[in-house]
Amino acid sequence: MNFTPGAVYMSITRYGAEKSGAGGQNLPFARAVEAGGFLFVSGQVAMKDGEIVNGGIVEQTHVAIGHVLAILNEAGYGLEHVVKCGVWLDDPRDFWSFNAVYKSYFGAHPPARSTVQSHMMVDCKVEIDCIAYKTPEAK
Repeated sequence: MNFTPGAVYMSITRYGAEKSGAGGQNLPFARAVEAGGFLFVSGQVAMKDGEIVNGGIVEQTHVAIGHVLAILNEAGYGLEHVVKCGVWLDDPRDFWSFNAVYKSYFGAHPPARSTVQSHMMVDCKVEIDCIAYKTPEAK
């Protein structure tokens, strides 16, 4: 890598690549990556102790958002810093129930959002990722 004298370079911080997959497997990606004031949170599902929690869309949404919150907090961000969420629902009939739970967390500071129906890689009902931003000096 070539470095230009006097140039400003952005640091990149990666949060966790520990055992967090089904059965405690190591996954080949970070839970989040921070760069230039942005925090990119990988998709979170309703997993506890390496297994998807039992329950419907309401319970699984609370758990998935809880994981997002924990990662945001670990990196020094909050829900008010989230600028974009991506949501994948297994069943489009869960859309309104999902929205009710989502609004209870993001109602005061709603970010931009995309929501799609998708077959999941694990047996869950919802996956949520997000991008948060905070000016680097505010952190």
